[in-house]
Amino acid sequence: MGEMRVMNDLLERIAYCVEVGKVDKKTPYPPDLRGQEGAYELTAQAIKEGYKPDDLLQKAFIKAMNKVGRKFSERKIFVPQMLMSAKAMTASMQHLKPFFQTGEVKRKGILVIGTVEGDLHDIGKNLVAMIVEGAGWEVVDLGSNVKIARFLEAIEAHPGCFVGLSALLTTTMINMGKTVKEIRERMPQTVTLIGGAPVTEAFKSKIGADFYSPTPQGAVDFLNGFAES
Repeated sequence: MGEMRVMNDLLERIAYCVEVGKVDKKTPYPPDLRGQEGAYELTAQAIKEGYKPDDLLQKAFIKAMNKVGRKFSERKIFVPQMLMSAKAMTASMQHLKPFFQTGEVKRKGILVIGTVEGDLHDIGKNLVAMIVEGAGWEVVDLGSNVKIARFLEAIEAHPGCFVGLSALLTTTMINMGKTVKEIRERMPQTVTLIGGAPVTEAFKSKIGADFYSPTPQGAVDFLNGFAES
């Protein structure tokens, strides 16, 4: 995590805090930031000082989480560090919620995400949700053990959304296949992304999903392709 560079720009300081998982003043690490304000307090300060909420999103959160996602893909950091970065981002994003609600800050799109029926695992799904949210998307997290009907309801409630499905057990992959099949039959325009330890590119093709990635960053890059087109 290295020594703290001298950063005059508040956006840069926030991005650094998110990157290293410095949530708030109480967070004891990294050691070079002990006792200093973290992402949460600095974001509140930035809004008070008149920084544009959209600049905070683009130049602090998205910039930092993009870096975190890439480092995770390259195995330079692991799940605990990634979770701390996501925690710092989520805490700080609370300050931006009012601006999302008024429409002053726009999201890139919506991802409905959940772990399929019969599967209670949620760490992988949570990581994807946090990284995607940190990339500027709205995430509707349905949790784990999500029935097909619940996915369909969420798609109806969020027209044009993307859908992310997770499974960690080989036994629940069959439910992933059933869910994708049902979505394709009922709402053929919906783009589906799948992931999880036992999931592969070959399985994606077999069940007719649109995208598979072994890392959260892969999902972000795929989604961003739609936001930019």
